[in-house]
Amino acid sequence: MKISVLLLTLNEEANLPACLSAIAWCDDVVVVDSFSSDGTMQVEQAAGARVVQRAFTNFAEQRNFALDAITFRHDWILHLDADEVVTDELKSEIDRLDESSPFDAYRIAGKLMFGGHWLRFAGMYPVFQVRLTRRGAFRFVQIGHGQREPDGLRLGVLKEGYAHYGFSKGLPDWIERHRRYAAEEAALAMTGQRVGLSRLITGDRVERRRAAKLLSYRLPFRPFLRFIYVYLLRLGFLDGTAGYRYARLLAFYESMIDTMVRRDSGLERLKGA
Repeated sequence: MKISVLLLTLNEEANLPACLSAIAWCDDVVVVDSFSSDGTMQVEQAAGARVVQRAFTNFAEQRNFALDAITFRHDWILHLDADEVVTDELKSEIDRLDESSPFDAYRIAGKLMFGGHWLRFAGMYPVFQVRLTRRGAFRFVQIGHGQREPDGLRLGVLKEGYAHYGFSKGLPDWIERHRRYAAEEAALAMTGQRVGLSRLITGDRVERRRAAKLLSYRLPFRPFLRFIYVYLLRLGFLDGTAGYRYARLLAFYESMIDTMVRRDSGLERLKGA
């Protein structure tokens, strides 16, 4: 299967060389850049990518803008972020796909890297997201801090994953990003715009995971429970020190969400008083 690549960037000068090198075989790399202030544009243009700039709103709108406004060379589009690297195994699997596939899109799992170590267990691999889509048959929907697929589409699943260097800019950057994500998750928890609990029984693997996340918002001691789940139940301890540190970071992230939910709940009660 021949594919185009759609890449989202914002000040990704440091991450881009590895990302672009891994897709050097692609003859149609398109970038939607959110007005980077570092050398991102120069790196992209030097690699031969087509670059369009658009102020960032959210991930779904950035990708949908590109799908609507840009003419891609190929019918299938691989969606990447700058801190993600296509592995040789994933490329080989994509190469073997039929362009006349009966699916509208494919889900692909990311392999989270932490301190040079693949968090095979603590990173909860495989967590699937739609990343390979047929042109004209797909649009993204923003849910929380991430984008998802609308209902009713025919979805395939790829066995191989991409490498995700989510800590490539250091721990302070990870914390700042997750502070924003926590605010979006808290807003989602308040509005209830999530998959229904019935999907725990009737849904597929991805839907069951999303429904379990919905249920988790109702549990007490969520930061501690998240640590236990990641480090013990998901065997994160097998990832060594990296697994322990990552499990603690996820507990910290959950505590940020809980703090923001309590704050927003208090504001709602004040408004209703």
